[in-house]
Amino acid sequence: MAVMLDPGSLIVADWHRSLESKDFFGRILFKKRRRHFGLLEAPVMPPNVAVDTAHYKVFLSGKSGVGKTALAARLAGLNIPKLHYETTGIEATVIYWPVKLRESGRVLFFRLQLFDCGENALRRFDHLLPSCKEQVDAILFLFSFTDRASFDDLTNQIAKSRSEPSDRAVRLVVGTKFDLFMHTDVTQSEVGSFQEVLGLPVFCVGGEVSDGLDEVAPLLNCLAEHLWHQDCVAASKTTTLPLQPGMTSMSSMN
Repeated sequence: MAVMLDPGSLIVADWHRSLESKDFFGRILFKKRRRHFGLLEAPVMPPNVAVDTAHYKVFLSGKSGVGKTALAARLAGLNIPKLHYETTGIEATVIYWPVKLRESGRVLFFRLQLFDCGENALRRFDHLLPSCKEQVDAILFLFSFTDRASFDDLTNQIAKSRSEPSDRAVRLVVGTKFDLFMHTDVTQSEVGSFQEVLGLPVFCVGGEVSDGLDEVAPLLNCLAEHLWHQDCVAASKTTTLPLQPGMTSMSSMN
C-alpha cells in the first residue's frame, strides 16, 4: 500500500532556504544556476566535510507529449527544449539534491538518475522498458492537463506497475502544463479525487522555468523523503541508515 508522508516529516522541507545549506547547495550551482552533472561526475566537497550520497534510479512514465523530457530538464535545472520531439531511446539525467534529515541532523546528497524513454521507442524495442524498470527505486507517472487521455490512463499504468518486480518502488504523480488554464482538459477537483482514491502524492508543474530552487524543491524533497522512508522500512529502522554499499562519501571523491 502506498504511503503518504507529511512534507517535512523526515527531512527539513525548507532547508534550501537556510544559511546552513548554502555551502551544500553551492556545490550544485555555478553562477547561481544549476550545474550539469554527467554520469561520472559529482559535487566536490571540502576534504574536512564528509557527506554521504544515496543513489537512486527513477523512471519517468507517461504518454508521448506529456512532458517527460521537459520535466527531467526542469528538475535538473537545464534548458527545456522549445520544440517537442519524441525521445528516440533512453535518456538519462543525473540530479544531485542535498537534504537534511530532521531527527539526526545528518546531511545527505541524493543522486537521482532519471530515465526517460519515448513511447514509440518502447513499443518498437522490447528491451527498453525492462531496462528502464530494472532495479528502479521510484516511478514518476506523468499526465498533461491539456491531454485528457493521459490522465484517464494513469490508473491502468499504476495498477500495471504494481504487478511488476518494481512493486516496491516509490510512486508519485506529476501533472504538467498546469499553467495553460485556457486549454485544460483536467480539473483540479478531479486531480484531488484521484489523489484521495489512490493515495499517491500529486504535483502540478507549469511550462515556465526560473533559476531558483523553490520551484523544484517541493517535488525533489518529496521524492527524497519517500525514497528515504522506503529504505528505512527495508532496513527495519525508523530514522537513519548506516552507509550502505549503494552509498558513497563525498569526501572520498575529492
